[in-house]
Amino acid sequence: MTGGILYIVSTPIGNLEDITLRALRVLKEVDVIAAEDTRHSLKLLNHYGISKPMISYWGERERGRAEEIMKKLRAGLSVALISDAGTPGISDPGSVLIRAALQEGITAVPVPGPSACIAALSVSGLTTEEFTFVGFLPPKISQRRKRLDELKHEPRTLVFYEAPHRIVDVLSDMEAAFGARRAVLSREITKLHEETVRGTIPEIAKAIQSRTIAGEYVIIIEGKEKEVRTADEALDEVRLLMKRGKGRKEAVKIVAEEYGLSRNELYDKSLGG
Repeated sequence: MTGGILYIVSTPIGNLEDITLRALRVLKEVDVIAAEDTRHSLKLLNHYGISKPMISYWGERERGRAEEIMKKLRAGLSVALISDAGTPGISDPGSVLIRAALQEGITAVPVPGPSACIAALSVSGLTTEEFTFVGFLPPKISQRRKRLDELKHEPRTLVFYEAPHRIVDVLSDMEAAFGARRAVLSREITKLHEETVRGTIPEIAKAIQSRTIAGEYVIIIEGKEKEVRTADEALDEVRLLMKRGKGRKEAVKIVAEEYGLSRNELYDKSLGG
């Protein structure tokens, strides 16, 4: 490995106290801080008395500035990459630089911290053993609805991010795709006006109409419940696969795995019909 070290540093998503001691140490020790928006990040750095050379890489500047930052890393300098809030590269700019550094053998070190996704999940009350992080949906209506339609059969808990100017329309589209599933809407997590609304998607869509719409939103929706299927349905599926040319053993193996049944028991039952 060559060059300096690129630190991927998570910063507060609202409350400035939500930053780790390690993150503060790294920000004080690096040679350069690459920030999504230097003006925004200066509030955090000034709060903790940190003064370092900074480079902005937001928006259209990201690709051009990535090369500028790479030159510093190649020269052996250490760089802390931060976004306006949370973790760079996770629904935030930063992935262009991270990929470029890794391609050249530069060491990338994560310095974890706050996450709106995890914070919202922790108080959601929904299943968290498995979840699918979707992030921001496409802004175009047709693409957004297509994406939601693709996700309506997902059994894991779904996590979305959304901007305030689209939240009403997005909830309407979610109701059309998912129906009255349980959901949780969190906004302004860790900030002064933090709020979490729980209920079904229609209930949340109605409740938000009487609230001030502002700040970034996290929407969590329960996954699709698994259908309880009977042994007779499994046998019918085995027979159908056999009619389509599958051998009995292969058909039983496929159906047993899909239905969560004993392969031997299903095989024996299939011989009876």
